[in-house]
Amino acid sequence: MYFTPRMIQLVADHYGYPPAIAMNVPVTRDEYDFIRSTQSYGRCHDFTLYIFKGNQVIVNAKHHYPKGLYRAPSGGLKPGEDFHEGVYREAYEETGCKIELQKYILQINAYFSCGKKSIPWRTHIFTAKYKSGKIKPVDIREIREAKLADLSEFDEYKKIIATMESGGLSYRARLHDEVLRFL
Repeated sequence: MYFTPRMIQLVADHYGYPPAIAMNVPVTRDEYDFIRSTQSYGRCHDFTLYIFKGNQVIVNAKHHYPKGLYRAPSGGLKPGEDFHEGVYREAYEETGCKIELQKYILQINAYFSCGKKSIPWRTHIFTAKYKSGKIKPVDIREIREAKLADLSEFDEYKKIIATMESGGLSYRARLHDEVLRFL
């Protein structure tokens, strides 16, 4: 785990103590294998950023997403990386923007399950404020596009997700529904 309990404590001391919600997330075999592949050195976390520029949020799309599907940017720390350095690095890579963290709003304790196998995962969700930069992904190998969106547009994203057989994207839709309760 790169985001250690001590780091989580320090972050919560600074940005607030979020409620924690547990979710079981059924995923396909391919998704399960993909999640396992992201767990080098024991990684079992991500942080998701709701970056506000005025009343809108910055969203992005990965290359394999169908047209019209976006989500809040997310990423993880590298082994030994400082929390703030990692968050600001990921935000910049996925959106092209510099940000300022505002509040730690939610912690999701997810269990990605496929048959009898399960992967524990923790998503830490923060609000942030856009500071500067052109909204355009820097890591174009991972991210196809970034843009501003109204929170209401997430309803359209959920409709697209509902047509797909992806537990991982369904997780992102469920995560967003929970986030709306705390914004």
